[in-house]
Amino acid sequence: MRNPVLARTSAALAIVALLSACGGGGGGATAIGGGGTPAPTPTPTASPPTTGACSLRSRQDWVLAQMREWYLFPETLPAAPNPASYSNLDDWTDALTATARGQGRDRYFTYVTSIAEENAFYNSGSSAGFGFRLGADASTRRAGILEAFEGAPALAAGLDRGTEILAIGTSESNLRTVSDIIAAEGTGGINNALGPSNPGVTRVLRVSDAAGTRNVTLAKADYDIAPVSSRTGVRVLDGPNGKVGYVNLRTFINPAEPALKSAFAQFKAQGVRDLIIDLRYNGGGLLSVAGVLGDLIGGGRSSSDVQSKVVFRPEKSAENETRYFNQLAETVTPRRIAFIGTGGTASASELVINAMIPYLNADVALIGTNTYGKPVGQIALDKTECDDRLRVIAFSVRNRDNQGDYYSGLAPYLKATCQAIDDPSRPLGDPAEASVRTALGFIGGQSCTPIAPGTAALSASAERIAAPAGRRLVTPDRPSPSQREVPGSF
Repeated sequence: MRNPVLARTSAALAIVALLSACGGGGGGATAIGGGGTPAPTPTPTASPPTTGACSLRSRQDWVLAQMREWYLFPETLPAAPNPASYSNLDDWTDALTATARGQGRDRYFTYVTSIAEENAFYNSGSSAGFGFRLGADASTRRAGILEAFEGAPALAAGLDRGTEILAIGTSESNLRTVSDIIAAEGTGGINNALGPSNPGVTRVLRVSDAAGTRNVTLAKADYDIAPVSSRTGVRVLDGPNGKVGYVNLRTFINPAEPALKSAFAQFKAQGVRDLIIDLRYNGGGLLSVAGVLGDLIGGGRSSSDVQSKVVFRPEKSAENETRYFNQLAETVTPRRIAFIGTGGTASASELVINAMIPYLNADVALIGTNTYGKPVGQIALDKTECDDRLRVIAFSVRNRDNQGDYYSGLAPYLKATCQAIDDPSRPLGDPAEASVRTALGFIGGQSCTPIAPGTAALSASAERIAAPAGRRLVTPDRPSPSQREVPGSF
């Protein structure tokens, strides 16, 4: 399989949150397979032209050829699309997937990106920006920081979760209030106000937090997003029935594997038997890393127990794979698992949750809101001379019981769910934070209000991710690789 990934991807109208997946021909992702065996790498039958290979028409023809060969929904492709009607590759790709998008099966999950930029992100979390995750509420015309990343400009300037952004400008003399920006342009206007994701781009932000209201000048810089925060990513909490292991995973990239193993080694050493896996903003990533997380929470499973299945279209069935559970040195055998999720929880995150349903039944719960609904994944096909990587939806993912139709979110498929808000006034992992508190209540057997099916899953016409009470993650219409995997990041 050609470097499969699972992540939610949107490149739509207005504010979108994109989550994609990794790898690519020549990319560095590890394919899934039972026992960690790398999957085969298929060779496309369509060969790109060598003359004028990077002209728009040549690139369009190449995308169409790959789509006809690999697309999971080939019957939805237009019979005779006219490339002359499109002035760029993004619009051309979107036109090819329009029918499947209208059916809710490919909500801008298929796209073309940069090989170099995507490899940099999946290998190290490389990104350029201020280093925060932003949420906005159109109804109240407010925006605030949901999370700040270590080693990036925002946190160094004292901006963290709970900081409200009041105004944005290129200087103090032209500050424009967030309220005015949203009133004039919607929350999408914040993308424009914050500027391109290039190192050196500078903005003045008027902010308000516990330290008061002030102006802060920030310059975008290159930084690596740690998939597990060194500050709030791993905690051992006191639960009603003993120690509870809490881990917040931001994204499924290669550095997540050692970070997760380290966290679960701590849990095992402290006798943790109940788990809170916080995936509230996690849009997905590498299947190989999702498999490792499944192994770490799959104590008591045998090597013949199915964790997940990858299913291609019938004529590509030779690429199908089944991944089984592996017992690792750090594996924990849980009594109960509470997954914290929102509409921003997608793809590889949903795969891990779905994998546990047949085994834990009512002892696994979704806490928060319904998930996004992306039971499909991309492979990467490269046109190296143009730095083009086509991320094409080529396979569906299923659990042991072949459940994999959760296009409207996972909530209807779990026996236990609990509504909870995302409370940015408290740190992630704080036992008093609303979602964590509700998760601890589930683990202790407390009753709760179930998540109403469909309440937070996103439709094709509403490509936005639910964040805290009323706030939604803000993502550009054409995001960078890091913004696809870490929605709301700037």
